[in-house]
Amino acid sequence: MTMRKKIINFFNTDSPKKDYEGFKINRLSFQLGMINCFVEMVACGLKTLAISPPLSPKDYSSIKEASEKMVKAFGIKSYLEKSLLVTDLQPAEFTKGKWSILYYKEESVLRKYLDLKNLQECLLRDKKYDTKARKNISRKFMRLLSYPEDTIKEKLSKKPVSPFILVDE
Repeated sequence: MTMRKKIINFFNTDSPKKDYEGFKINRLSFQLGMINCFVEMVACGLKTLAISPPLSPKDYSSIKEASEKMVKAFGIKSYLEKSLLVTDLQPAEFTKGKWSILYYKEESVLRKYLDLKNLQECLLRDKKYDTKARKNISRKFMRLLSYPEDTIKEKLSKKPVSPFILVDE
């Protein structure tokens, strides 16, 4: 089984997993752990914008309350995104049909994200979304996520990969 299929299978099942030398990993608990980390990074100023792992609507319903408690406790804000901006950061199929929660401190960060998404939609509609425009939007999105410039350059030079790798080949 390929790495991609292992990851997809992990996120598409509700049952606990037996991985990592017998430790059971429950997908929702794992997602909440990632969310907690991202929320703290935003609260501490390490990231201006952070994104939850892609969530099915059912999973979102299950973690919504916990996410909101973290947001309140850390004094930041969140926004439910039902159609995450597709860029060169990750493959489109990674978030297709899934929801993501955006975490941020300043309203201006959310506005920049929504403006970027709107720009992409306009370029697509006007058939002007070429390679240069895609790379530009991808670069701006990664900057919002506080990626260092060398990491952005590296990611833009490669084929997008799913960012949540849980098991070795």
